[in-house]
Amino acid sequence: MPRLTKIYTRTGDAGVTGLGDGARALKNEPRVEAMGEVDEANAAIGLSICRCDDSTHGSAIRSVLLAVQQDLFDVGADLCVPLLADEKPGERLRISADQTKRLEALIDDHNAALKPLESFILPGGSELSARLHLARAIVRRAERRVVTLKTADPKATNADTIVYLNRLSDLLFVLARIANIDHSGDVLWVPGANRSADPPEPASPPDQSSA
Repeated sequence: MPRLTKIYTRTGDAGVTGLGDGARALKNEPRVEAMGEVDEANAAIGLSICRCDDSTHGSAIRSVLLAVQQDLFDVGADLCVPLLADEKPGERLRISADQTKRLEALIDDHNAALKPLESFILPGGSELSARLHLARAIVRRAERRVVTLKTADPKATNADTIVYLNRLSDLLFVLARIANIDHSGDVLWVPGANRSADPPEPASPPDQSSA
């Protein structure tokens, strides 16, 4: 486990940072970009946890998200150390297929409580749902960055990190819907809702004479 005794070191002032294997890398290299996006996703999930109440659904979502935060640190640790061709199983902390399977089981379990969708949904409803949608979008961005890394450095990048992030975005989508069960429900997309040829009449101002 890392032991942090000093927060600033000045070693990154020239735009480089250290990887887990001791190598130095520019902070805008694909590997470092991917690590940063995963870190941002974890922070967004932390914000979602802060809005989980003690209701049945809120408690269930909190429990899932707390476990996901642990996994995302595993993803970061995986990306931080390039995969070696002769690396032995268990030699380094790597995301595994079992962690993705756990997400799939959670998706199936929570999705069973939801009605089938007949339209795409918009981020909104409750604040927790909106935060989960934001986290989902950030996870999608992290996934894209890891795909970029995998393309640039295929032999040194664990493909399971991509699969995990892909499935995590699906889980966050389902949890965002769960978060709205006790509120207004899903906010549905209405295609072309604002494309009417005749704009609606402006609403009359409220009567404030008694205010």
